[in-house]
Amino acid sequence: MVLSERHVCSIFLLVRSLDAGGAERQLVQLAIGLKERGYVVRVGVFYKQGPLLAELESRDIPVVDLGKKGRWDLLGFLFRVRHAIADAKPEIVYSFLGGANLVAAAARMLGPKFKLVWSIRASDIDLKQYEWTRPISYRAECLLSDRVDLIIANSFAGRTHAISKGFSHRRLEVVSNGIDTKRFHPDSLLRRRQRQQWGLSDSDVAIGVLARLDPVKGHGIFLTAAARVAQELPNCRFLCIGEGPEKERLQQLADDLDISNRVEFLGPSNDPVSVLNGLDIYCSSSASEGFSNSVGEAMACSIPCVVTDVGDSARIVGDTGFIVPRADPAALADALILVARRELDIGFAARQRILENFGTRQMVERTAELLLATLRR
Repeated sequence: MVLSERHVCSIFLLVRSLDAGGAERQLVQLAIGLKERGYVVRVGVFYKQGPLLAELESRDIPVVDLGKKGRWDLLGFLFRVRHAIADAKPEIVYSFLGGANLVAAAARMLGPKFKLVWSIRASDIDLKQYEWTRPISYRAECLLSDRVDLIIANSFAGRTHAISKGFSHRRLEVVSNGIDTKRFHPDSLLRRRQRQQWGLSDSDVAIGVLARLDPVKGHGIFLTAAARVAQELPNCRFLCIGEGPEKERLQQLADDLDISNRVEFLGPSNDPVSVLNGLDIYCSSSASEGFSNSVGEAMACSIPCVVTDVGDSARIVGDTGFIVPRADPAALADALILVARRELDIGFAARQRILENFGTRQMVERTAELLLATLRR
């Protein structure tokens, strides 16, 4: 196949669902960006659900429902995927996350010819904290990785971790996530409305975490740091925005730390732009990250960030925020106190850093460049 620089191709993006997760959001942005560049784009989903579905449909990007009936719907589901890909005749199948990666690899073994691209989006994650299927599927990814035409990690830390665990280093490239800076931007009206909804005054300092309530996100460290901040600064409020299996444990921890009257567990949000604009400080207390979308989105809204030194978080923040060691609540508290006292004005610089380095355009262009290079091989 001889390709010109302006060659456009057909691509089939594969993902479990279109729920409002970081990987799913990136897939939607990529699908839209590639279509705008002339690519023929289809998206295959195990389960046709999630709030991001409407965004694809509004852009006339076909979404193929692969009709998975549950965890143990395996062989029949695999053949449905195989037939869907064969009907679409894509030059490239690009799958997002472990389950989709394995399904795409298995589908190619059944016959359709296409270039296979995987996305991996984790870094230094402790698989022991998850159910037994997760380590098995991760090991299968490692074993099959040498047969994949291209693997895209969304962080340099993720690439290093994957190689250390047995992923093939051949054709393993990094494309940082793209932040939609048109959507995520400072908005004083949204800020005022959101803070009124939360019952916050202008003098209150809202410190928030926007993440699922999962062990890897380090909410326990955040709450432990919050207890110390609360002693120093009585006008601080702490907001945990998200849902997950850790909720009851974290609520009990807030009670034990005697800060339950200063902490709100707000559940998931369908409007992250308003939520982030309502904050004064964004905190990422994670024990593991690849590329943190929420950190980039907060920065795009000119919200100063305090983050743990995991994944590519330090690279994203640069000198526009504070980076502290992982699992160190004392260091986290010190940084939050410094920013909460409003002695530094770093919000504008944070947004500029995202605009210059981590926009959606950069992500789409770099991905397109790698896809064309893969076709040339």
